[in-house]
Amino acid sequence: MRPALADTLDLQPHPEGGWFAQTWVSPESVTLPDGRVRPTATLIHFLLPAGECSRWHRVASDEIWLAHTGTVLLELGGSGERPAPKAQLTVGVRVGAGEVAQARVPAGVWQRTVPSDADALVSCLVSPGFDFADFELADG
Repeated sequence: MRPALADTLDLQPHPEGGWFAQTWVSPESVTLPDGRVRPTATLIHFLLPAGECSRWHRVASDEIWLAHTGTVLLELGGSGERPAPKAQLTVGVRVGAGEVAQARVPAGVWQRTVPSDADALVSCLVSPGFDFADFELADG
């Protein structure tokens, strides 16, 4: 079922789970050491409806999560061939309660979100900019 906020923000289903829309792409580009050309940064809205989670995935760039509403439990799974849960961060706006308003996922680190009881809206800034060619979903 499509959440109302997905309509409001014109979000589309994301392959990892949840809903997203790219909201900004840097007009500046960078050529990476392996020859790939990417914008210096990209930004998306990412909505995780209550009870939903994202699949284990990783990207080839650093990712910064920025909290807006709700809480996202972000699980990090290391940088090996397969994800192996190592750490959790609670991304949300209640910093006095131990949540973090910003969280960094280093390039190449597996990540997923764990379901919560309320919708959560975050933004994700990726630098160098996100490209689906640099995105990997774990099997299963």
